This record gives sequence, C-alpha cells and structure tokens, in this order.
Amino acid sequence: MGRYVIRRLLQMIPVFIGSTFLIFFMVYALGDPVAALFGERAPDPATAAQIRHDLYLDHSLGAQYLHYMKNIFSGDFGTAFNGQAVTSLMGSAFPITIRLTIVAIIFEIIIGILLGVITGMRRGKPVDTGVLLLTLVVISVPTFVTGYVLQYVFGVQLKWTAPSVSPSAPFNELILPGLVLALVSLAYVTRLTRTSIAENTRADYVRTAVAKGLPRHRVITRHLLRNSLIPVVTFIGTDIGALMGGAIVTERIFNIHGVGYQLYQGILRNNAPTVVGFVTILVLVFLLANLLVDLLYAVLDPRIRYA
Repeated sequence: MGRYVIRRLLQMIPVFIGSTFLIFFMVYALGDPVAALFGERAPDPATAAQIRHDLYLDHSLGAQYLHYMKNIFSGDFGTAFNGQAVTSLMGSAFPITIRLTIVAIIFEIIIGILLGVITGMRRGKPVDTGVLLLTLVVISVPTFVTGYVLQYVFGVQLKWTAPSVSPSAPFNELILPGLVLALVSLAYVTRLTRTSIAENTRADYVRTAVAKGLPRHRVITRHLLRNSLIPVVTFIGTDIGALMGGAIVTERIFNIHGVGYQLYQGILRNNAPTVVGFVTILVLVFLLANLLVDLLYAVLDPRIRYA
C-alpha cells in the first residue's frame, strides 16, 4: 500500500504541472492583466511598463510560470489587483466553501444512496418510476432556477431560513444552499446507486447469501451495498472538487463569499493572480480526492490489493 501511495503521488506531479501551466497560459497569454487593471482608460506607457516589471510580466511565459511556481512553493500566491494578498482571500473564502461542500456531500451520501438502494431493490415498482422521473426533472432544471425557486419558497414565503447567508456562513445557514448545490449530483448518485444495486442483486454471491438464510438487512449492508458502492464512491470523490469549483451560481444566489464568488469576481475583472491561485488549489483538491477514492477501493472490495 505504501509503495502504491508513493507511486500515485509521483504520478500527480506531472498532472499538477500540466494543469497549472494550462491554466496559467489561458489566463496570462490570452488576456492582458495590465489593461484589465486600468479598465477602459489607457494606461501611461511608463506606468504600464513598471507594473509589468513588478508583476514579472515582461518575461517570457515560461519564465513567468517558473517564477509563479517558485513563489507558490514558498507560500506566495501573489497579490490581487485590489492590493490584497491572494492567500488572504483564500483564507476567508475556502473555509466557507468547504463548509458548503460538506453539507452538499452529506445530502448526496444520505439521500442519494438511500433513494438509490430503495429504488434498486424495487426496480420497476411505482416508487422506482417516481424517483427516476424526479431525478430526471432535477437534472434537467438549471441550478439557478432551482436555487431561486427554493430561496423564494423557503426563504421568502415560508421564512424557514434566511434568503441570503451572513458573512460568517455558519452550517445552519448553509443547509438550503448546500441542498441546491447538491441536487444535480444527488440525482446522479441516486441513479448510479440504483443501477449498481439492480445489477448486483442478480450476482451469485448475493444469491448464495440469501440461500444461506442470512437476514435481509445483512445481505444488503454486508454484501450487496458494499460492492455496489464502488462506482458511487468514485463519483462522489471526483465530485468534491467539482462542487467547490462549481459553486459560483449557488454562492451568487445566496450571497455567499466563498471560492465561487472570488472566482466570479476574478474572472469578471480579469484578475489573473486571483483566478490562477484559486484554480491551482482546486487542482490539488481534485488530485487528492482521486487518491482518496483509489485508497477506499481496497476497503470496499477486499479483492482489490495494491502492490
């Protein structure tokens, strides 16, 4: 297992370098950060040249990338165009988005897997058809529509929760935004679990367990569910990074100043240091989540062994 982890960590290095270079290239090579800093006003040539020198933009793209990576490993993600350090923005944004992602993942795991098991065990029954139709509707409706509808119903009409989230963003205020963020992924988890459960109910090991007279709940939890969760764990693991990076719409609806909000502001203002810095951390989240998923395989399926 230790050798496998070391090998996977080494494999992550070229992926991280390639991903961050592509992001760096798209942000810095396809746009002009200095022009974005001044907006519609044309900057004085001497001032623009000095800013390019201070931001290391007067070097080649490769040299800029190497300089940026060197600063990252020393804990310096640069300075946003408003003068605030990017690490300071991360320190205020990432804890909020992490809490929002935790709420969304809890909804995915509890509701998604539960509905998937119920429908998988009752395939073709009315409850199965109803849940499939419901998940299809959830997948079809855009997140911004679902978000505004739930915000209006539960926040404005029923007043069960505040329509917008306070700056501190405690867990109790993130329940509704977390549900909105998780809805589409929850629907996929439900369908994926249902399909996996339905396929494994016809497997030989399940029929053997039933023939041995094991209780139904033991057959489901110890045999059927454990093997059926492997593709579900894969999806949820890769979805962690997607939820953090894809929270732009949800955070805008509920006025949450998290990662999505900072990315939106950075893209809107062509604030290159903010965009590259935040996306670099999200790349690391994706890579670590994938590594964790691979390690969980051996826990769910004892047949999987890592040399």
